[in-house]
Amino acid sequence: MLNVENKVIVITGASSGIGEAAAKLLAKNGAKVVLGARRTEKLEKIVEDIHNEGGTAEFKAVDVANREDMKAFIHFAKEKFGRVDVIFNNAGVMPLSPMNALKVEEWDSMINVNIHGVLNGIAAGLPIMEAQGGGQFINTASIAAHMVGPTSAVYSATKYAVWAISDGLRQESKNIRVTIISPGVVETELGSDITDEPAKGFLKELRKTALTADAIARAVLYAVSQPDDVDVNEIIVRPTASAL
Repeated sequence: MLNVENKVIVITGASSGIGEAAAKLLAKNGAKVVLGARRTEKLEKIVEDIHNEGGTAEFKAVDVANREDMKAFIHFAKEKFGRVDVIFNNAGVMPLSPMNALKVEEWDSMINVNIHGVLNGIAAGLPIMEAQGGGQFINTASIAAHMVGPTSAVYSATKYAVWAISDGLRQESKNIRVTIISPGVVETELGSDITDEPAKGFLKELRKTALTADAIARAVLYAVSQPDDVDVNEIIVRPTASAL
């Protein structure tokens, strides 16, 4: 596809779900993908699958909440392929719960992964992109960035932060594209860390009408594939039958 072939694309949260689907689709379209997550055994299998399909892929363990770890991951991609064209800040967690449950450690986890993870990706990649004269950040927000529901107050706050950070970066950038991907309900591992039983049941009910990760991967491919002077700023992707 136009403007995808040979691009070096770094993906966090790549061991399953949206990250895995995007890595496979982008590699199929000629991109050189670099996968990052904490579960290296899963990354190794995905990279093997990409290689078997004739694609180019590498992987490295990364904790996106750790600034130095994220910097090492982005520089690993640059050392392997000489540049970094796209950083897909996709890693996220979603332990939903009502505020009065006071699951403060889970609040901290969402802030560290969902907000600091994106900021760490920007901090690591922005100097590289500015030095090479261009690039693109794709940040995974959510429909939760546009609405708040019971149990999602902190999660929505983190995803609104991703939206705000992304749009601020877009406004400051002349040759770096910034895209926000806001998925609706998707059938992935996101939410597997929910410890509040009513919230877990609520999510299970929502997922009776859910997208596959491939639907979001196609949105990522669309944003990457545009000409360099076209910046797709936000894509919201919902199931057709879903009101949320």
